[in-house]
Amino acid sequence: MELLLTGSTGFVGRNLLLRLAGDNRWSRIVLPVRDPEKLRSQLVGEGILDERMVPCQVSDDLWQLPPGTAPDLAIHAAGLLFGRRREDYFETNVEGSLRLAAQLPRTCRMILLSSLAAGGPTPKGAERRSMDHEDRPVSWYGASKLTLERELRNRLGRRLLILRPPMVLGPRDAATVPLFRMACGPVRIKPGFTPKHYSWIEVGALCDAILSASSNPDECERHGPLYLGGEGTITDAELITTASEVIGSRGVTLAVPQALIRIASLAVDAVPVWRAAAPSLGIDRVREILPDRWVCDATPFRKAFGWNQETNLRETLAETASWLKQQGKI
Repeated sequence: MELLLTGSTGFVGRNLLLRLAGDNRWSRIVLPVRDPEKLRSQLVGEGILDERMVPCQVSDDLWQLPPGTAPDLAIHAAGLLFGRRREDYFETNVEGSLRLAAQLPRTCRMILLSSLAAGGPTPKGAERRSMDHEDRPVSWYGASKLTLERELRNRLGRRLLILRPPMVLGPRDAATVPLFRMACGPVRIKPGFTPKHYSWIEVGALCDAILSASSNPDECERHGPLYLGGEGTITDAELITTASEVIGSRGVTLAVPQALIRIASLAVDAVPVWRAAAPSLGIDRVREILPDRWVCDATPFRKAFGWNQETNLRETLAETASWLKQQGKI
């Protein structure tokens, strides 16, 4: 069977490649990327020498696949996480993805890696966001993911499985660099004066969930969108404190008014250097920082695919910090 994986140089896709190296179900794994040399360098760095993996170059969001590409399954993990304009998110996450889907064979199934952001924060009065709650994204990013889900559902029907992970943590995530750099300092900033509660998932557990879904096409046809994540939750203060502890740093966590975070986001968006250093503090993504609860119910996925997350936050952040140190990022 043939597999197509997008986003293979990104955080989740790169970790997924490590899992695929030991998965013998696939005779050919097509990897469309903008920079094939970057991918080859990463594969060599990870010690992956697998002739089944075939990098191919694509430009912008056109996703022009090589002739003869006929995957049985496409795992779509690519997408724009941080942008300045609504149009940027929709051009990449919606229009680009639809161009990709249009090139797939009619027999090809797709697993779409969407986001909890497509659903939005936990509704007021609820402990967890479930599949029964109305989708209410609060960011352009979340709105683009929700639009993509609906468009692909119309086009692919039962050949599509939508997965919505919450916060993803683990090695190879450059987006956590600002968290650890802040953790190194004497003062650590927490937005708002009340605790913020989050579902989360370790990247290895997410990869295992994706592969569990890929091995059970009958269940894929009956479910989605499905939330992922462990049964437990974490708070923003716990995340900051644990990040500091695993790198041996001591400091004080200071809660600041959320209005200051909004003002800071304007400055980050206005200064290119700051925007590159802290993309998660741009105006759009700050809209996701402000709500106090991003907790979701992953029970339907666990029951359908027999999956569960058994990792803990400290171990996950320790592995992440170790990888970032090896890369010279912190």
